[in-house]
Amino acid sequence: MPPRTAGRRGPHDNDICFETTLVNPPDSERPLSLLQTLRKGHSPSLAPVHQVFCNRDLNLAEVEAVGFDMDYTLAHYHQDAIERLSVEKTLERLVIERGYPREILELKVPTDFAIRGLVIDTVRGNIFKLDSHRFVGRVYHGFKELNGDDIIEYHTQAMSMTTSRYALVDTLFALPEAALYATLVDYLERTRPEQRHDWRRLYDDIRYSIDLAHRDDSIKDDIIANMDQYLTRNLDLAHTLQRLRSAGKKLFVLTNSYARFTEHVMSYLLDGLLPQLPRWQDYFDIVITGASKPGFFTDRQPFLRVDASEEVSGEEFGQFEAGQMYQGGNLIDFHRMTGFRPDRVLYVGDHIYGDIVRSKKSTAWRTAMVVQEIEGELLRTDELRGERARLDAIEHELVRINEEIAFELGLARRLQELDAPEGDVEVKAAFDEITRIQSQLRARRQSVLQELWQVERQLESEFNRYWGLLFKMGNENTILGEQIEVYACIYTSRVENLVHYSPMHYFRAPRQPMPHERS
Repeated sequence: MPPRTAGRRGPHDNDICFETTLVNPPDSERPLSLLQTLRKGHSPSLAPVHQVFCNRDLNLAEVEAVGFDMDYTLAHYHQDAIERLSVEKTLERLVIERGYPREILELKVPTDFAIRGLVIDTVRGNIFKLDSHRFVGRVYHGFKELNGDDIIEYHTQAMSMTTSRYALVDTLFALPEAALYATLVDYLERTRPEQRHDWRRLYDDIRYSIDLAHRDDSIKDDIIANMDQYLTRNLDLAHTLQRLRSAGKKLFVLTNSYARFTEHVMSYLLDGLLPQLPRWQDYFDIVITGASKPGFFTDRQPFLRVDASEEVSGEEFGQFEAGQMYQGGNLIDFHRMTGFRPDRVLYVGDHIYGDIVRSKKSTAWRTAMVVQEIEGELLRTDELRGERARLDAIEHELVRINEEIAFELGLARRLQELDAPEGDVEVKAAFDEITRIQSQLRARRQSVLQELWQVERQLESEFNRYWGLLFKMGNENTILGEQIEVYACIYTSRVENLVHYSPMHYFRAPRQPMPHERS
């Protein structure tokens, strides 16, 4: 007889969790079978931190090829460590290359300040958070939060994110850049308060210095020399890739990192983990380095054959060879040389523009976004169930009050439509009563709104004390959340989470009713 299952509400959204209960529980005289032992004490429901979330239906059975970015996708970095390294190398170059005082080398740059989805205003020296309607929320100048007249410009003028004035913080690599910008704005305001500062030049100097630290390989060399300090090595990654291969899917790497760094990182991640796939190259049919995304999707650079030392041995025009690394290339030649149907390619990356938006706009590739930060947010969300329930209760109370106000307005309209003589005492008393109730309800609504904003702000500070949640600004999606919802078919905190799903799994997006359909 099959086990009986009992449904209960899960702690996240409206998921249903099913707990397995044996119909005939074994007693002490009847030993558990192997399957019963495996099932005992476990639930078929998957913890949210291991789930893959779906925005658009995706049938993995129809996917013939799966491509991966490397940095922050296949390679899961320790964020605090990599940010400290980037800040250190950038500060050194600001002093040496841009003439900044040596005392900035002693500045403490917080690694918990920046999150993805922020915007840097290079004219005013501010950093702000933007929602999906381009409404500006929290604003910081250095580490001072601005309010009132200091941010009125953002609320009264149309904002175009395509101008050079604004710089989007849309990758994990950009987080130390934003944190360093805020730190130096704060430093300059404290040490030179009377001086007129060129915040655009500060931004350009930071960009130049951090790019130089990447170009001269000082950051990469430190990572290569200290892999354990910066990278996570996980057997589940090897199992994930092996299962996809076993299902007959072609796997490829498409990364902007060049061959030397790719060789070191991928060797560390995968070499020797599975006996049937001893080298990292054994997992992949095609390896493309130095791809210059997003240019890979729009330009026509040739494919070059390279080795791990980045020595070029010529162009490739015909077909890709397993075990051979390539550099550069373009989307048109990639499809010509592989024969992959674009709509049967799934590409997994972490860069919302370079990996996800651009590939979605240039081809029919399906997309999967890796957002490693949501792992921590999901764990914290589970811990804050009580606070979230309180916030939900306040929002329901606000809806109820608004409905009552609308009801009273309806009564007033009905009174106005009555064919009552002017000065009718009963009608006047009814209007007075409605006015009194409306006044009370509006006062109550204002009080509830204040409570809502306070609880909302307190709850958000439990995630990031400066900016709150990654995907939310109040009850609106952030600009990053909107982009992921629109352009990423699926998203998850790490590639390894796919190991919990069949290579033929059908991801189905939840039904999303519009506001009028919820009434």
